[in-house]
Amino acid sequence: MGEKKSFRFNLSGYKKKFRHSREPLGDLVAQIGRYFLGAPYQGATLEKGNQERLIVNFDQFDCFTFVETVLALAKCVAAGKIFLPEFRQYLQLIRYRHGIIDGYSSRLHYFTDWLHNNKKKGIITDLSRRIAAKPQYKVINYMTAHRNCYPALHDKNVFREIRKIEKLISRRKLYILPQAECRSELRKIKTGDIISFASRTKGLDIAHVGFALWQKDELYLLHASSKEKKVVISSLKLIDYLRQNKKYAGIMVARLNQ
Repeated sequence: MGEKKSFRFNLSGYKKKFRHSREPLGDLVAQIGRYFLGAPYQGATLEKGNQERLIVNFDQFDCFTFVETVLALAKCVAAGKIFLPEFRQYLQLIRYRHGIIDGYSSRLHYFTDWLHNNKKKGIITDLSRRIAAKPQYKVINYMTAHRNCYPALHDKNVFREIRKIEKLISRRKLYILPQAECRSELRKIKTGDIISFASRTKGLDIAHVGFALWQKDELYLLHASSKEKKVVISSLKLIDYLRQNKKYAGIMVARLNQ
């Protein structure tokens, strides 16, 4: 990524670059996402301190925080309000259940829960049912089953709250497009769409997320890669990226609303 950029520098750059943008929203999402190409990958950037608070980090991302940051910036640009307070408001709205910070369990930790809540808030549209996705149920309990990996869960009250949320998620239908049927549905996906990869891991709903990116009539993934340790555009086409990872059962697709 070259020199590290402070938020002040980023904010100034966004104002100049995107203020008069008339691009379709999906193209704007991709343009903002590409701005961060090369930014370092870092996991667990939100797992800090004993008190839940809004964390803004433009210097490093995991796949989840990359998606949230880009979407919040896109909302700012679309609203013509590229300022820190507005960005923080959008980020909080996207990251937390009903946009309210109320302890650790108010953060949307599971991505299908994130999709469900952001659909209810009118931020995204879930496209999975439109692309021949298959409904299925899955028992979700990864966090509580791996309690030692999440320091906040050492608190028995927080543990109970997360367990309650897991049970709620487990009762919802997940609409997943299986690997074998992805190729026939690719044309329904647009640049800037949110692609989430359904996990084969026991207790886990989604293993990875990123953005769809059409280049030279082929579909790729723009994402924060734990393997490559930075934000990249996948070298493989999306369909091949999906097939080569045995941990992925298929995809879910969503789109940012205007």
